[in-house]
Amino acid sequence: MTTSNPEVTADQPRIVKYTAYDAFIEKEGIPNITGFSVDDLRTVEVKPWERLDCLGTYINLDGAGKTNDSYVAEIPPGGKMAPEKHIFEKNILVLEGRGATLVGDDPGNRQSFEWKRGSVFSIPINVWHQHMNGSGTDPARFVAVTTAPLTMNLFHNEGFVFSNPYVFEDRIGGSKLFQGEGKMWTATTGRTNAWETNFVPDIETFATFTWKERGAGGSHVKFEMAEQTQTAHVSEFPVGTYKKAHRHGPGAHVIIISGTGYSLLWPSHGSPHEEGGMVRVDWRPGSMVVPPNGWFHQHFNGGSTPARYLAFRWGSQKYGFSLGVAMEGETDVSVKLGGGQIEYEDEEPAIHDMFVETISKAGAESQMAQFIPRLKG
Repeated sequence: MTTSNPEVTADQPRIVKYTAYDAFIEKEGIPNITGFSVDDLRTVEVKPWERLDCLGTYINLDGAGKTNDSYVAEIPPGGKMAPEKHIFEKNILVLEGRGATLVGDDPGNRQSFEWKRGSVFSIPINVWHQHMNGSGTDPARFVAVTTAPLTMNLFHNEGFVFSNPYVFEDRIGGSKLFQGEGKMWTATTGRTNAWETNFVPDIETFATFTWKERGAGGSHVKFEMAEQTQTAHVSEFPVGTYKKAHRHGPGAHVIIISGTGYSLLWPSHGSPHEEGGMVRVDWRPGSMVVPPNGWFHQHFNGGSTPARYLAFRWGSQKYGFSLGVAMEGETDVSVKLGGGQIEYEDEEPAIHDMFVETISKAGAESQMAQFIPRLKG
């Protein structure tokens, strides 16, 4: 996109106001939400989206750092979205409703799979696909996290991004990967607790595994989908607990699946309790927060039921790709050892004080004495 600036003379460098991605978003003609978080993806305002023949809004939170983005799409009752294909990666969480998706470049040999609220799936790169609402009375809504910003700014050519004939044979996978089947990686593969698939029927009930390094009896499971550089994981933590503070690069879209609570975020060079140095984001099912690049952040179960979230982010175990301050694998290693995590014994006491004050309002009690030595006795 060409921009003009009346104060720039011929012998001065041209000032570019927009990136290629910014220009594309402006042309899309739907809202673009910014900031630290979204209170509820299920209720954000969506407007008519001509290109995809549905309703939608883009979400470009500060923490994405223009490396990846997200959008909410809503399909009216009995409707279907316009088909599309593109050379950026895309992961989807169904927020409400039910429906089906067709996938495949060959019109005579396309795969179809059904989805509902809580389903998670990935569209292989540059493969034709179309989403359809399975209800004639209720809308269907999903949130997608994509690598469009990096891709569009790198190539800055929409024809190349959306009308590219190249077939990525290694990305498609077998038909069973769209039916909820997959394989679990084990320690013998060098990668652990990761389910490789293209489709997860229900993220709300998918089994998780203990991850003691992250603290407080929490558990998690990772997902490797459609041979992507992006990855995903589910994390769950019990009532009366919170996770250790940590930091990493940009673009981790944390979406709350169940439970209520809050997250604290602060720049890595400061203290969470310096004036103006901390952001608190209260959340519930449907909320989304994206921690900025290099900022410490900490997630707290502030309610009376277990809390679970899904994070779409950079950092595939299979295809390593890292951006920002911390490499994959360092987020569960103490900062004292060169990692990106603050251990419980090193956190400020006010962190736990705030937690106790919060959960007391929900009728819960702190269980952190078994994890934080200073609280014992």
